[in-house]
Amino acid sequence: MIDTLKIFAGSSHQAFTEEICRHLGIMPGRLEVSRFSNDNLWIQIRENVRERDVFVVQSFTEPVSDHILELFIILDALRSASAKRITAVIPYFSYARSDKKDAPRISITGRLVADLLRTAGADRVLTMDLHSDQVHGFFSMPVDHLTAIPTIASHVRRQYPLDQAVAVATDAGAAKRVGRFAEYLNIPMAIIDKRRVSDTKVKHGLVVGEVADRDAFIFDDEIAAGSTVVSTVQILRDAGCRSIYAAATHTVLCGPAVERLRECPVQGIIGTNTVALPDSKRLPKLTTLSVAPLFAEAIKRIHTGESVGALFT
Repeated sequence: MIDTLKIFAGSSHQAFTEEICRHLGIMPGRLEVSRFSNDNLWIQIRENVRERDVFVVQSFTEPVSDHILELFIILDALRSASAKRITAVIPYFSYARSDKKDAPRISITGRLVADLLRTAGADRVLTMDLHSDQVHGFFSMPVDHLTAIPTIASHVRRQYPLDQAVAVATDAGAAKRVGRFAEYLNIPMAIIDKRRVSDTKVKHGLVVGEVADRDAFIFDDEIAAGSTVVSTVQILRDAGCRSIYAAATHTVLCGPAVERLRECPVQGIIGTNTVALPDSKRLPKLTTLSVAPLFAEAIKRIHTGESVGALFT
């Protein structure tokens, strides 16, 4: 059945798609992307996809709007080319942060993008560690929601002693996710009382839980501007932690994040390759784990009709 499987790469993270294809033993699909003189995108699928099971890999990374529009055009081109089923593989779904109406006269953009994926031609979505579980419900199509928690937890278990470790949630909203991380490692957890002032500013309060003389592992779904990590590290140092590490599925590292984290007294940062990082953002203290094998296995199971949830049981 692998002969009917096709995987195409958007321009956001082609190396990730190539790694997925290597694990599956197939070549990435061929497509051509160019621009007209007025900057409009032009995309052509360069091989036959009629009655094929097609997957398109595209992370919502900078420039986010360009990558989203490119994905929409690829999906529409595949639908016009009579693909049997089209799955949008979105390792990092950045608009999952726009998941509620927390100010007057704003868009719940996570739901809007989910609707547009359906309109563009996606029959299903494969993604990883959405910002909040409720975003799953925005989609009017099947969604397979992977998690990097086992991958990161296994790395931590191999590399660090855990007899005095504690998992730390940066706010109450992250407690469920960090609870699963703590269960994998069989360690206690603590929660920071955090209030988000703006997209780049946060205000922290007290630590709920025992962290003094412990090795703290901050865990979150993403590290974007780095402000949450920096302020959390300072609070944990003040609370008496002997060492502090940060881990997240999506190491986006946008804006001033690299400078902030370079100066931050965090012993190490652990992330995955859902986002393509240029060399300028590859900090010496950053360890990047590959989740491409996990995506490859999920794609194979979707293609063959096997359970994806069984990967985590």
